[in-house]
Amino acid sequence: MPTDMNVNNAPYHHPTPWDTEFELMSLPEMFRRTMAHNPSAPFLHFLGRTYSYREKYEEAQRFAAGLADMGIGKGDRVGLFLPNVPIYASAYYGAMMAGAVVVNFSPLYSVDELAWQVGDSGTRVLITLDVPELYETASEVLVESGLETLIVGRLSDMLPWIKGAALKLLKRDQIATVGYGPRVRAWSDCTPAKPAPDVTINAAEDLALLQYTGGTTGRPKGAMLGHSQLVMNAQQVAAINPFGNPRAEVFMGALPFFHVFANTALLNHAVASGGSIAMVPRFETKQVLQTIAKYKATGFPGVPTMFQAMLDHPDLAKTDLSSLKVCISGGAPMPAPVHTRFEEVTGVRVVEGYGLTESAGVVSVNPYEGTRKKGTIGQLVAGTEIVLLDKEDPTKLAPEGEPGELAIHGPQNMRGYWNKPDIAGETFVERDGKKWLRTGDVAFMDEDGFLKIVDRIKDMIAVGGFKVFPSQVEDVILQHEAVKEALVIGVPDDYRGEAPRAFITLHDQTDIGADALRGWLNDRIGKHERVDKIVIRDELPKTIIGKLDRKALRAEVL
Repeated sequence: MPTDMNVNNAPYHHPTPWDTEFELMSLPEMFRRTMAHNPSAPFLHFLGRTYSYREKYEEAQRFAAGLADMGIGKGDRVGLFLPNVPIYASAYYGAMMAGAVVVNFSPLYSVDELAWQVGDSGTRVLITLDVPELYETASEVLVESGLETLIVGRLSDMLPWIKGAALKLLKRDQIATVGYGPRVRAWSDCTPAKPAPDVTINAAEDLALLQYTGGTTGRPKGAMLGHSQLVMNAQQVAAINPFGNPRAEVFMGALPFFHVFANTALLNHAVASGGSIAMVPRFETKQVLQTIAKYKATGFPGVPTMFQAMLDHPDLAKTDLSSLKVCISGGAPMPAPVHTRFEEVTGVRVVEGYGLTESAGVVSVNPYEGTRKKGTIGQLVAGTEIVLLDKEDPTKLAPEGEPGELAIHGPQNMRGYWNKPDIAGETFVERDGKKWLRTGDVAFMDEDGFLKIVDRIKDMIAVGGFKVFPSQVEDVILQHEAVKEALVIGVPDDYRGEAPRAFITLHDQTDIGADALRGWLNDRIGKHERVDKIVIRDELPKTIIGKLDRKALRAEVL
C-alpha cells in the first residue's frame, strides 16, 4: 500500500464524504448565523442557569464595543485567563468581533509563565475571574508585564440568583478582593449597551487565535490560527455526527475551553452545529455526573483521566447516562483496560481521536457509529490528507509498509508560529506542491484507512491531556543551587497516562533529600507539570560527546 495517501484509498466510515467542501466564513459570522436561526435556543448551561444564543451573542457584541472604547481594534491581542465560565464565550467571540486576536492562557499558569506569554504575544487586555488564585496571579502579571488592562468578571453574576447570593453571603473566602481602578475594570463596565464596531474580517487572511504550545526545547510557541482554520475544523468535527438533528445535541463541557481540543470540539463545534454545552468550571467527577443527568448530555469529549475518574466514583452506578450517545477521548492514548471497562459499565461507546494545537484541534477520530478500531485514532476528518515521512529524513517518504512520521495537509493547519519564522523549515515540509505539517508522531495506516500512533519523535509528556515539556521543568530544577544535572522523562501513570519524573545529580558537598527537592520544585511549576518523584543519582547517561542522553535514560527506566 503506498505511503503517500489519503482516505480516498480506503473505505471511509464517517457519515459525510471525505471530499465535502466546507464554507469559509469568520467565527463571528458563524456565531451570527447560528444565533439568527433560533435566537432563543439554549447555548450554555452553567450550574443551573441557561443562556440562549441571543444572550451570549448580544453580550459578545457589547464586549466588542467596550474593547473599541478602550482603543482595541484590528490585530490587537486580547487574552483569556479563565476557567469554563459563561463570559468565556462572550469574550472569545466579542474580541474577534472587534477584530482582535484572542490569546488563550491556562488557569494553571504560574506568574512567570503567564507574564512571559503575555509579553511574547503582545497581549494588551486580559480577562479573568474574581477567584483568588486567578485574580492574584493576573494582578502580579499586570505589574510585571506590558499588560495594559485587566478585566475581572464576577462569578456570582453568572450563577442563578440564589446561588449567586449564597456565594456572596456564605463563601466570601472564595471571592477575591479586587482593586478596581483605571487599569483593573469590572466585566460589567466593559460591556456597554451600544452597537459593536463595524469591523471587516477577512476570514481567509485574518488571524483569530494565538494558541500556545511547545516543544522539547525552548519556550512555548504561539500557533497562529486564522478564522479559516478554526471555522473549517469546527465544520469538520460537526460533519462526523451521524445522529440526525445536530441542534438537539448537548455536549458535556468538562474540557477546559482554553485547551485547543475543547476550543474546537466543544465551543466552536457547538456554534457550528447549533447545539448546546452543559459546562462546569472544572472537572469534578460528582458534578460532571450530575450535569450529564440533569441536562441529558448526548456527547462527551474528554481525556482518558476523566473516564477513569468516572469509573472510580461511587455515584457512577446510580447516575442516568442513557442520554449519552458517544464519548470522544483525545489528548493522550486511552489505556485499553479503561476503554473496555468504561463501555462495559456505562454501555456508552467510546471513540478515540487525535489532533494537535497546530491543526486547530482535530485531525482524525473513530466513527461514532459502525466500524471503529480500538487502539487507533480512527480515520481522518473530511478534507484532511496525510503522508508518512521517513523517521530519519523527513524529505523522503517512509519505506512502504513501515511506520513513519505523520505529516498533515488540510484546511485546519496553522499558518505558522508567532515570532518564529525561522523554524518553519522544521515544522512544514513541501511535497507535491503542498505544505505538510510535521507532527513528530510516528504512525501507521492500515488497509482500512485507520491510523495508529506507534511512537513519538518529540519528547513531550502527555499528562491527562496536557502536554508537558521536559526542558521547561529541567530549567526550573537547575535553578536550585544543589542540582548539577537534570533530565525529566514521562513514566506510565494509571490515572494520568504519564507523569513527569526527574532524574538528577547533585553538586559535591550538598545535603538535600529527594522529597524536599520535589516539594521545592513543584511549588514553582504548573500543576500539570509537577513531578511524581525525584531520583538522585551519581551520574546520568550521556552521549559520546558528553551530552545528556534522554533517550538512553528512557530506555533504561522504562
